[in-house]
Amino acid sequence: MDSTEIRVGDLTFDAFVDGPADGDLVLLLHGFPESAAEWHHVMPSLAAAGYRAVAPNQRGYSPGARPEGIDAYRIDRLVDDVLGIVDALGASEFHLIGHDWGALVAWAVAGAHADRIRTLTIVSVPHPRPFAAARSSDPDQRQRSGYIATFREPDAPEHQFLDNDAAVLRLAVREAGPEIAAEHVRVLTDPGAMTAALNYYRAWGEDLDSVGPIAVPTLFVWSTDDVALGRVAAEATAEWITGPYRFEALEGVSHWIPEVAPDAVSRLALEHLAAWPVGTR
Repeated sequence: MDSTEIRVGDLTFDAFVDGPADGDLVLLLHGFPESAAEWHHVMPSLAAAGYRAVAPNQRGYSPGARPEGIDAYRIDRLVDDVLGIVDALGASEFHLIGHDWGALVAWAVAGAHADRIRTLTIVSVPHPRPFAAARSSDPDQRQRSGYIATFREPDAPEHQFLDNDAAVLRLAVREAGPEIAAEHVRVLTDPGAMTAALNYYRAWGEDLDSVGPIAVPTLFVWSTDDVALGRVAAEATAEWITGPYRFEALEGVSHWIPEVAPDAVSRLALEHLAAWPVGTR
């Protein structure tokens, strides 16, 4: 696995890459409070199967792609980043995988640009429509999502995560394992990175919650021990997929699926990608 930089306009994204340069592109989007390193145990399997796996540190996480202000982190900007990265990599059609916030971005990309995506693999987070509905009407999901309001507050969440040598952040990512957790901490303790990452929550609005139906072949991997994401919205996601759809629930697995269950993610993703090769419609 190598590191690289991807230039998109005036932004530069740090990224990990693995696999043959001429392989079909698989773009992997990370979540919060993580970094592109969350895919380190998944990318080698994709590469071994002949895919070109690319995992960028997204807007705000890459030092060279860290604009100031909440508006810079609206979902349309994050979607544009994905397409810009893919264009810079020379791909017209690609496979897209996302976890946590990366999943929300991936849903939005697929909803608006189905012509560019061959397959969509979502890890953990339901489609934005049933997720919004569950946050409003399902008591269980409302309780699970209580942290979102806290993350949207100005200034306070940064201190909660970063004070005392980033003690809360280190605790949050401990399940990733020592090496990957250390990389998450390194990325998010860089000056300005935590504020930028939290600005995803502060910019979250109706434009994300109103993502439409998804027409591309979609795999959704959810886990039963996810403290943040309940079953109601996960099961209701099927109502928002008009293309081929597969739902997989991993029993006894926490929210940090790519780090704690990489073999399951790799197996399911490879089955999904193989069923829908790039260039076939």
